Amino acid sequence: MHPPTPPPAADDDRRAASTPAPPSRGGTGAPVGAGNPRGPEPRFPGSGRPSAPTARGAPPPFGTRPPLSPPPAARRPAHLPPTHTALICVALPGLAISTDQGQLTGHGLEGFYRAGRRVLARCQVRVAGREPLAVQARMTAADSARFVGTLRASPDGGPDPDVVVVRDRHADGTERITLRSAALRPLRLPVEVSLGTDLADLGAIAAGTVGPELPATVHAFGLRWSCATGGAAVTADPPPSDALASAGLLRWEIELPPGGSTTLELRIRPDGAGPVRAVGHVATSPLAPARAVGDDPRVQALLRTSIEDLQALLLRDPAHPSDTHLAAGAPWRCGMAPAEALAAARMTLPLGTGLAAGTLRTLARTQFLGPGPRAGMLPGPRRDAGAHLPPGCTGTEATLLFPVLLAEARRWGLPDQETEELLPTAERCLTWLRATVGDGTYLPDPHPGGPLRCETQAHAHRAALLGADLLDAYGRPGGPGLRQWAKELRTAFRDDFWVDDRGGGRPAAARTPDGRIVPHFGAIAAHLLDTGLLGAGEPAPGLLDKVQTEQLARLFGSPAMDSGWGLRGLGSKEEGYNPFGHRSGAVRVQETAVAVVGLAVAGYEREASSLLRGLLAAAEAFEYRLPEMYAGEQRTEGGAPLPHPAACRPSAVAAASGVLLLTTLAGIRPDAPAGTVTLRPVRSVPLGEIGLTGLRVAGAPFSVRVGRLGIAMVEEAATGLQLGA
Repeated sequence: MHPPTPPPAADDDRRAASTPAPPSRGGTGAPVGAGNPRGPEPRFPGSGRPSAPTARGAPPPFGTRPPLSPPPAARRPAHLPPTHTALICVALPGLAISTDQGQLTGHGLEGFYRAGRRVLARCQVRVAGREPLAVQARMTAADSARFVGTLRASPDGGPDPDVVVVRDRHADGTERITLRSAALRPLRLPVEVSLGTDLADLGAIAAGTVGPELPATVHAFGLRWSCATGGAAVTADPPPSDALASAGLLRWEIELPPGGSTTLELRIRPDGAGPVRAVGHVATSPLAPARAVGDDPRVQALLRTSIEDLQALLLRDPAHPSDTHLAAGAPWRCGMAPAEALAAARMTLPLGTGLAAGTLRTLARTQFLGPGPRAGMLPGPRRDAGAHLPPGCTGTEATLLFPVLLAEARRWGLPDQETEELLPTAERCLTWLRATVGDGTYLPDPHPGGPLRCETQAHAHRAALLGADLLDAYGRPGGPGLRQWAKELRTAFRDDFWVDDRGGGRPAAARTPDGRIVPHFGAIAAHLLDTGLLGAGEPAPGLLDKVQTEQLARLFGSPAMDSGWGLRGLGSKEEGYNPFGHRSGAVRVQETAVAVVGLAVAGYEREASSLLRGLLAAAEAFEYRLPEMYAGEQRTEGGAPLPHPAACRPSAVAAASGVLLLTTLAGIRPDAPAGTVTLRPVRSVPLGEIGLTGLRVAGAPFSVRVGRLGIAMVEEAATGLQLGA
């Protein structure tokens, strides 16, 4: 059971908990919207090539007329509880959110959660009537944190603490409280744990609409709370010597000899629930435990933490437990976000194809089967696009990503049987693409009167080429038509979406149906570089020509876009730039990673290396748990990236970006059906020598090392896998 959706915050993809469950097969609901599972009915009007003045004629920029009107948005809370200073332990469906003080006070987001419900809000420890002085708080793993406090318990002990209180908190609902004595004589210490909860949904907490704490009752070896929608209990081991329901208090009398220690364990559970069985902690996890080593010690920490965060965000399809996918991020988005789940699964293909297969099967069951213009689409909420454009439909992005992920997963080693089972869904996605384009050239926005977005054309172009490759491989019709349309799109796009200016030009962000341009420039253009992997390790052609690609690389390497910590969502010289705007200036990790890979593949290693080093420096500042975004403020000597107070951390696409960035350095391009793997390492070796072990290619372990001269060597591979030219 996924947690419910609260009101969105800064935009329609800023959601607590999860996206509402997608409509059933053949359902009539619109693509799922944040906070609005039955959003406005989208239409998919055909759109021909714009006949209004082209970009080369310098038409009036978009914004000289009234901007496109976004659809009505759900009511938003004025303030979302900040998360940037929180320690968030994740092992879905369990969460534990704490401040660096260690005490859970019930304020803000603090507490233990299960499936989006706060099962314990308050857990305050007192020893000898006093709260320990907090001296350290740190994450010990993706699902656990440790809090250390001290106090003076001996009356004649001087100013030095002689009791240490260590609290190990786990997302599975377990807390261990250990007291260690350094006193010279035995200590008898009363220990009290004050507990309370409101059993509130995360959505209500985000909106600030929670009620008071519930009354407790004594239950077994602890306390219990209940309300109309369920209950929760805390049990203690060893049992407390006293339990006071009216005060929500458990008490112990602890005997500590000199140098001795003792541990109390609290177990927090919803009624009738056992311990959290996190998908990422079982032997059948779909992600290989890869490792990185190299001249730069940060690569080891980044890959380890990225994989730990991905494991923590894994979920099972309740109706099909063998299928796993990634939640979008914690704490706000602990459910399926189709486009991001597909994007993250694609970036983690070097860790195996199991996650891709589970994600694809899960989403295949949600596909609209028609009839109607939505037949073949996957659901997805609208996503804010910044100040210059109305929200976009992530259902469109997911529908175009589906055949791309299936085609590339096959290249990485997805077995033919699994590929063929998913092929009909991919065919329907491609049929929807061709039907929606109709006799036109571009894929239109689902919102009536919406713009033609540059990234949507890039997604559609890649889907057509990789989809055609997939159809041909299995003898299905449709490949030649998709390739012909993609060719026509390339020819038109290079004229219609390029804005000439004194600086050498830029790709337009969008065009309106009547031909006006939306000229602002931001990180979304990185998707123009992401062409996808075809056979024999070759990338698909891109929408831009060589000269335009070179100019795009130059723009991404400029100070207006490269913040020193990564790529700004909107150039710092653009109207509406806001370094904290998550679509208008903040660094979004996923788009920076996409830019790094696209630039490296296109041969622009200097610009790619600069962005890579900036992102790695940011990862170090965030202790390698990258948030989905952070402020686009310019990097300064001795500075650190500014966190975004509403960002998810961990985030599936941010964690997956860590995997993608490091494997890109080795340039691994497999073609499992052909029995080959090609290596195209980044020759400038921006991080020095690097070795990657425990990856998966063609269903077998794969290890590679890139030396300081930029030469890659395979150290372990599947039997029979040949090195391509």
